[in-house]
Amino acid sequence: MGMKSFRIKQMEQYIMEHDLVSMEELRNVFGISMNTVRLDVTQLVNKGVIRKVYGGVCSNQKGNLIPFEERQSKNIQGKIAVGKAAALLVQDGDIIYIDSGTTTMYVIDYLGELNNVTVLTNNLNAINRAVLLPDVNVISLPGTLERKTNSFVSADTVRTLEKYNIKKAFMASSGITENGMVTNASPLEYEIKKAAIENSDNVYLLIDSSKFGKSAMLTYANISDMSKVIVDDHADEGLLSLCEKKNVEVVLAKNETEAD
Repeated sequence: MGMKSFRIKQMEQYIMEHDLVSMEELRNVFGISMNTVRLDVTQLVNKGVIRKVYGGVCSNQKGNLIPFEERQSKNIQGKIAVGKAAALLVQDGDIIYIDSGTTTMYVIDYLGELNNVTVLTNNLNAINRAVLLPDVNVISLPGTLERKTNSFVSADTVRTLEKYNIKKAFMASSGITENGMVTNASPLEYEIKKAAIENSDNVYLLIDSSKFGKSAMLTYANISDMSKVIVDDHADEGLLSLCEKKNVEVVLAKNETEAD
């Protein structure tokens, strides 16, 4: 992804976060000419994510990206169970990718018994967890911290990611549609997620049961692209039927706090 494409994605997310933005504000924030602002805005208008209003632009989104801390607090036990089940798929010597998300980071907590595992990630929470495990190698992807996702993003993030041969990628999603579209709410994360899938031998989708039937702004994959879907044991029957139809194995992660 070139600098222009990355700038447009940054501009898109900026508008999503602020809802209503003037053209002059975009010029100052991104340090570009007014003519360049107009060209970038035209691309976003044609894409359908924003619309022009008097003196500026506004978002067409009904709901913006929810801050990381707010998302993290939802269905914590289910997310922990999913992370634990996913960690069972990791073997000694694996190079794994941990996607940005509030479920994927829990995979790290259950890697302590393994040897020479390499974690490749732009997920700040995953990095903080991994540094506590002496036998886990940590490779942090470059970028600027995006606080709403607690991840590092930049034009270099994708280019760096593409250099690695990843054995297993553990992916997150903002929502799975009823026809199997795997969606994401962050324009800055879109290219990173696609690159992770393309460079991985095995791709596992980690979601809690609340994600099915929801849709976010961008579709980065189809559920049929996944090697397995790992979800907590309150999974919707619609999700299970969809995975069966798409020939995708489902791993139901049992919430241990409900075991009794």
